Amino acid sequence: MKKVLVTGGSGKLGRAVLRDLVTHGYDVLNIDQQALSEPICRSVRIDLTNFGEVASAILGGVDERGGPFDAVVHLAAIPAPGLAANAKTFANNVTTTYNVFEATRLAGIKNVVFASSETVLGLPFDTPPPYAPVDEDYFPRPESAYSLGKLLDETMASQFCRWDPELRMVALRFSNVMYPEDYAAFPKFDSDPRSRKWNLWAYIDARDGAQAVRRSIQADFKGFEAFIIANADSVMTRSNISLLAEVFPDVQHKGNISTNSTLLSIEKAKRLLGYSPQYSWRNEVSK
Repeated sequence: MKKVLVTGGSGKLGRAVLRDLVTHGYDVLNIDQQALSEPICRSVRIDLTNFGEVASAILGGVDERGGPFDAVVHLAAIPAPGLAANAKTFANNVTTTYNVFEATRLAGIKNVVFASSETVLGLPFDTPPPYAPVDEDYFPRPESAYSLGKLLDETMASQFCRWDPELRMVALRFSNVMYPEDYAAFPKFDSDPRSRKWNLWAYIDARDGAQAVRRSIQADFKGFEAFIIANADSVMTRSNISLLAEVFPDVQHKGNISTNSTLLSIEKAKRLLGYSPQYSWRNEVSK
């Protein structure tokens, strides 16, 4: 049985990740600054900005909640722009990520998955994207302190992998995380397409986000890779062509764009991770 340490498992996406890993037979320890609200797995409260605490937990575990760990999943962060002062968001998130990466390096762990963000693609797209669907082929365009921090996380990961050719570090650029209870609001989005233009009308069901984490742990390549992680469909019932014509009329269309498919391309994640979204808000709302 694989042993996995997860940071930030007490958060919205984190809880789904913990459930998914436990369900699939992983032995999981959650470390977080916040207590876990439900007994999904073992959990320890750690100040993730304190390198000593992080290193102690990853290298040796915490008393009866010990390692060694086969993989680390790093989700902990101030989860969005605008929730704290810019300097606090940046300092917390980048420091936390460095602490986790460095501790895993010292522990000799070769399998690291971490939460990046769709925001590195240029959200909220006040400057239109270079083309649609967007993918991982263009250089990140951070527009906030939060997004800039995520880009630095990815940059650190690529350099850690340069130092160690046996290391695999996977950045998952998660879209807007949703649970089934959030889907009741989706049908109203059609009345104002600009209200969700900021991420090209995308979302990620937390359960499919958790699947992406698990598939990243199981991946067999080495080095650093970044993946957009969204659901297969948009949050709208209006067609993509009509939405793009109204909101982004000058944006180039790249390849075939189907009626309601995601405009945050998940083709790379499908190809290299075997990622395959299983959920859609359309099925939940119709229940």
